[in-house]
Amino acid sequence: MPNVQPFAISVRSVSKRFGATTVLDDVSLDVAEGEFVTLLGPSGSGKTTLLNIIAGFTEPNLGSVHFGAEEVTRLPPHRRGIGIVFQNYALFPHMSVADNVAFPLKARRLPATEIGERVAWALSLVKLAGYSGRRIGELSGGQKQRVALARAIGFRPRLILMDEPLSALDKQLREHMQIEIRALHDRLGATTVYVTHDQREALTMSHRIAVLNQGRIAQLADPEEIYNYPADAFVADFIGEAALIPVERIDDHSVRLEGTILRCGRPVPAAKDLLLVLRSEKLRLAAAGKENAFPVTVRSRVFQGDSQLLMVEIGSGVPLTFRLSTHVDTDGQLPHPGQQAYLSLHPEHAFVVRTHSG
Repeated sequence: MPNVQPFAISVRSVSKRFGATTVLDDVSLDVAEGEFVTLLGPSGSGKTTLLNIIAGFTEPNLGSVHFGAEEVTRLPPHRRGIGIVFQNYALFPHMSVADNVAFPLKARRLPATEIGERVAWALSLVKLAGYSGRRIGELSGGQKQRVALARAIGFRPRLILMDEPLSALDKQLREHMQIEIRALHDRLGATTVYVTHDQREALTMSHRIAVLNQGRIAQLADPEEIYNYPADAFVADFIGEAALIPVERIDDHSVRLEGTILRCGRPVPAAKDLLLVLRSEKLRLAAAGKENAFPVTVRSRVFQGDSQLLMVEIGSGVPLTFRLSTHVDTDGQLPHPGQQAYLSLHPEHAFVVRTHSG
């Protein structure tokens, strides 16, 4: 079956209140045709509410939603031409796999022959071609998730919305399905908006990520930009494992960390309350005097199989966790508790954010 012509989505100045609580505050978001955008944030950040407004399950108090040139702000969900995968899959346990996938097709009154073709196509696409006659209760969690995907794509929607569809799966299966869903998206070509609170999931699957915080989009960018150059302290702390260390601005491209001057590859904000974003994998053990090397004192060291975890202190006692991969060439060189060592940071990885955004 040929790819559909996907929707572009435009969310404009959307706000939503539930009673006295503002859940979304003047949110705007553009999603390009065929793009995979993830709404990422902690519980209560507004990501599911934003997805529900795009789906039509919730009406905004202010603002508008457009699919292409058509405004759909108050159009009911069943008239929006969207496929949806819910967190709990919402499958019918009394129906077979094929009947679950066929349900939205029958609701659209498609011919029986076409329904059969689309069901077979969708199940083949999610690798469940031999499961059409099984009951939902006979399936594993991963298979149920695939049935929900097949049902969402069976009528060839131009837009697919997913609300934490992998949250019930174990870690290994979850990671496998992340790759599968992204590959499915690339094959179908439909615009996809995906909700998760899992940062690694968002980094793995997305063209772009919208990080939400307290009802607003804190940053919208591709995964590398989000991870390496967070917009503010919230994004830096939420995405990946990072230590945020207070530093003093010296000039446009340098800061003082305790008594050490560090060069920064990107401009340093002209502000007082600044934090250096230190990610463990960006740090290296170094000799004293190396560029961007700063002294630390090792407090403890823990063997974790594939890595060694070092808990260190910078200068006057600022704590920092540092992880090194275990290897016969370097294990004997690791400092012991109580010893001083030096860590270095490449200027391109010396990134500074404001304590507060804005």
